[in-house]
Amino acid sequence: MQRRLYQFVLSGHSHRARLMLSLLGLPCEFVDVDLKGGAHKQPDFLALNPFGQVPVLVDGDAVVPDSNAILVYLATRYDASGRWLPRDPLGQAQVQRWLSAAAGPLAFGPAAARVATLFGAPLDMAKAHQLADALFAVMEREFGARPFLVGEMATLADIALYSYTAHAPEGGVSLSPYPNIVAWLARLTALPGFVPMPASPIAGAA
Repeated sequence: MQRRLYQFVLSGHSHRARLMLSLLGLPCEFVDVDLKGGAHKQPDFLALNPFGQVPVLVDGDAVVPDSNAILVYLATRYDASGRWLPRDPLGQAQVQRWLSAAAGPLAFGPAAARVATLFGAPLDMAKAHQLADALFAVMEREFGARPFLVGEMATLADIALYSYTAHAPEGGVSLSPYPNIVAWLARLTALPGFVPMPASPIAGAA
């Protein structure tokens, strides 16, 4: 079965999908989308994702846009153990809580600050940093009680939060006040099958 991931290599959204594929040991062809050249707004790509955003997973006949949707799809289809997405209602709800955080304060906080720094996007940087610090304060407390966001093992929740947290310094958000988060990041990088997201050195990054 042919499997392709349409991605942008510096996108944390793309990385979380690529990371999940690797953790599950699923072979995949990676197709880099020229965002600067507007390839994501061309008809052929819009046929895959009308929102014109990466990543998009094509898995045989299945077309799955959106990074969090890709995580859920991969875990549901390929992880029979229920490790990455618990099968019980409470476990699923706990994971969904953090997928919502990934689409909310993570996206509008550290991820937005990074985009503004790397690509010059217009942004209220003070507000983005405020959102990042508020989210990281919550995560720091969570990791004082458990090694991962939803218990003793990594789940989709951790994969969804990893990329933009690890690369928050590229947006000027320091991780030094959050030793529990730093330790959590190290636990994730130690997982079998982990693949890193390329760093983007930025002058003045915290």
